[in-house]
Amino acid sequence: MNFDKLFISTKFAPPQIGARYIHRGHLLELLRSEQRCTLALITGSAGFGKTVLLAQWRQELIKNGDEVSWLSLSHDDKDLATFCAYLLAALRRLGIPVEDDALLDGDIGKSTDVVVAAIVNAAAASSSSKDLYLIVDDYHHVSDQRAHGLMQKLIDHCPPNLHVVIASRTTPPLTVSRLRVLGRLAEVGFSELPFNLEETRSFFDRNLGAMKLGPDEVRLIHDKTSGWPASLELMAIMLRTRPETRTGLRQLGGNSSELQAYLAEDVLAHLPAASIDFMEQTSVCRRFNADLAQAVTGQSNAAELIQQAEEQNLFIYRVEFEDDLLWYRFHPLFGDLLFTRLKRRGRAVVEQANRRASRWFADRGLLIEAVRHAIHGGDLDFAVGAIENAAPATWSLSYIRLMLNLLERVPQETLHAHPNLFFLACLSFAFSARPAEGERWIAKMRESEAATIPAISSKLPLVDGAVALHRDDSRRALDLLEPMRDQVFENRFLRHSYLVLMMSAYSAVGRYADAYRLLDQNPIAPEDRLSDMAILAEATRASLMLQEGNAREGARLITIELARSISAHGRQSACADMCAATLADAYYELDRIDDARETVSNRVSILRSAMPSLMISAALCHARLDGLQESPDKALAFLDWHAAHYHSLGLDRPVAYMLAEQVRVLLQKGDRARAADLSARLNGLGERHANAEGLRAEIPALAALARARLSLVNSDPEDALRGLSTVRQVAQRYGRGRMVVSADILSALALDYLRRDSEADELLLHVLHAGARFGLVRTFVDEGPRVGQLLARLQGHAQLDAQASQYLADLLSRFGGGSTKAPEAVKKQAASARVDPTEERVSLTPREFEILTLISKAMSSKRVAQTLNIAPETVKWNLRNIMAKLRVSSRYDALARARKQGLIE
Repeated sequence: MNFDKLFISTKFAPPQIGARYIHRGHLLELLRSEQRCTLALITGSAGFGKTVLLAQWRQELIKNGDEVSWLSLSHDDKDLATFCAYLLAALRRLGIPVEDDALLDGDIGKSTDVVVAAIVNAAAASSSSKDLYLIVDDYHHVSDQRAHGLMQKLIDHCPPNLHVVIASRTTPPLTVSRLRVLGRLAEVGFSELPFNLEETRSFFDRNLGAMKLGPDEVRLIHDKTSGWPASLELMAIMLRTRPETRTGLRQLGGNSSELQAYLAEDVLAHLPAASIDFMEQTSVCRRFNADLAQAVTGQSNAAELIQQAEEQNLFIYRVEFEDDLLWYRFHPLFGDLLFTRLKRRGRAVVEQANRRASRWFADRGLLIEAVRHAIHGGDLDFAVGAIENAAPATWSLSYIRLMLNLLERVPQETLHAHPNLFFLACLSFAFSARPAEGERWIAKMRESEAATIPAISSKLPLVDGAVALHRDDSRRALDLLEPMRDQVFENRFLRHSYLVLMMSAYSAVGRYADAYRLLDQNPIAPEDRLSDMAILAEATRASLMLQEGNAREGARLITIELARSISAHGRQSACADMCAATLADAYYELDRIDDARETVSNRVSILRSAMPSLMISAALCHARLDGLQESPDKALAFLDWHAAHYHSLGLDRPVAYMLAEQVRVLLQKGDRARAADLSARLNGLGERHANAEGLRAEIPALAALARARLSLVNSDPEDALRGLSTVRQVAQRYGRGRMVVSADILSALALDYLRRDSEADELLLHVLHAGARFGLVRTFVDEGPRVGQLLARLQGHAQLDAQASQYLADLLSRFGGGSTKAPEAVKKQAASARVDPTEERVSLTPREFEILTLISKAMSSKRVAQTLNIAPETVKWNLRNIMAKLRVSSRYDALARARKQGLIE
């Protein structure tokens, strides 16, 4: 009898993989490296792409000549008889001749040994030289323990040519530890399945039609969804059908009706009421463990419920902290949904859960979370008391956001009764880009009795100094802060805050050596290395190096601090945001465009509420990336909005930088009239600060720089040289290295216009050596192709050493070519320029060209690294740069685009 006619044929058919699906390259590479294992186990929650991943792997296996059989299970297959029948049918499709006549007639429960023996013997006796793969999808539907026992025996006795692949929402009750120890188990879990940022970007590129999301929007969605494929699919549908929702992406979350419906139907509907109630109450916590969850919910079996949720992959992650406790978090969207459901039960329920959490955190000295929950629980007296009792030993940057939130609710008289809280309020406003509010609160404090307390009054100059730096009043900041150098601060937060402010004040007036010496003489203690303000103190060194023009060393140092800040405090923490502003600036200068965009994306706070220098760095980097990757008009709109914002804050220097950058972009667009209007406005700011010192001295220098650019375009090089002389004087006096280089480059252009070639070349040789020493790239490239033409004259110059010669060749490749003295890779690119004249040309560095050539030969990143004797991270970094230049999101698209341009064969 042909039993196969009794089966539903679609259960043996994998889904079709169309163009809209994202190739899971890194996961497939993981499976590929372990494909000869006995068992491959893919586990994850609903909608995390398990089935699509298996379908993609199936295609690869078939292309490699292996035999593959697919079986999709459903709720109807949960008992042993049905499961076993379909299992044997799937095996027959692999060419394993196992009949099931006896199973239909007899007691199948007693014959699992016979079934397993028949499968194993038939597979081992197969005449085919091919490997056999049995893929079982949606295994979580199996509930019969006898079926699990059958699978366990089959896995335990599998011959070498038979491989079992299981995908399940929950961890199957199979013993796999022995296979893991023997290296015969391949695993892809809940933490590996989400899309990475590149996959999220590629997904929206393929699924939104004509609509193109900007990098910030992609990063925002990726952060909100944590790369959950199903939620990305729902968002893509929403954006296609209701484009107006694009303006409200920041408000999207678990309260989205589409997401609620999906989670309710595919996740919550299958859970008992007690589990749902437990998770809803726990959702008030950003992180939780069994003890905290028990305190919040009152359920004594909290540990058991958490374990069940973890085994069922209910959107729950393990997270590591410094203590020995086992901490968890919900997936952001799932947590949002749970909290939305909790709020429907009434305000009292939410407040009670928060108050319980607040007490738990307070009892363990975790004051940030204690105060946050107290505020959300409506218990302001407890929040005030917690801060007052904690101050000043455990203060951190995290307090600032909490303080600003608390100050909106606490009556003025409460502050007068709590002097330490009053001082922290003043410090919060002083550090949050709200100098006017800071000045107002300091005035209030000086009118109160708190100012008569020596422990408070001695620290007020610190707050005054912070406000002065926000006002770019360098002289006042120095006068306030320098007398405090020998003051002993009673806690690490104030001590590290002083280091940050004092280093910033020194650098403002060009005293970089004093700034570095201050940090060297006050090293961060090992036990304070993870303190957020201590991280910023170390990060300030990198920021000052970049200010001096040393992009290469600045990037190296700040990379360490950003990694430390993310690890200790999270990507969205204040210290991570501030470190990211410096790193993105360094990445942009080094022409690591993709890295710069990824670093700065979805970090709105550093554009609007950091120290002015960081706001300027972040805003300029963001605008320049928009200009490169999208359009000059988008960059101009961004700069215009931020100029207005900084004007509303009374911050003239950031306004001047936004205006000067607009002038540069407009002149490159050929819009002289608007550039002249903005230059005139900038001149007005410059005149207002004509005799300024320190940071404010940059304002008239920026005005002179903009006028010089305008003069060059208007064919008045003599006037440009006069203005650039002013720029150079200010930049050299205060150690603004990149401004010096910009002035020298523009001066060389003016000298060339006057046919003073030898002077132009001499000046370019000088800045070329400086650029080679510090790694400057975009400072040259952003001035336009004419600079590249002038630099090309210097190839082979006697005054160029080997380092400068290589640096020059690299620069020329970024301008789009070189000469006969350029490296072989660059010459090959230039020779291929005729391949497709309609295609926008890109140019690769010699190293990028080498890597792309090897990738085109189907080498893995690891193999490329071994071939070139470089680190795998170097390969990955170069690949990201290549994809950014080619404006693609995968290595496959990069190869196609490169072949189209004739860069590779």
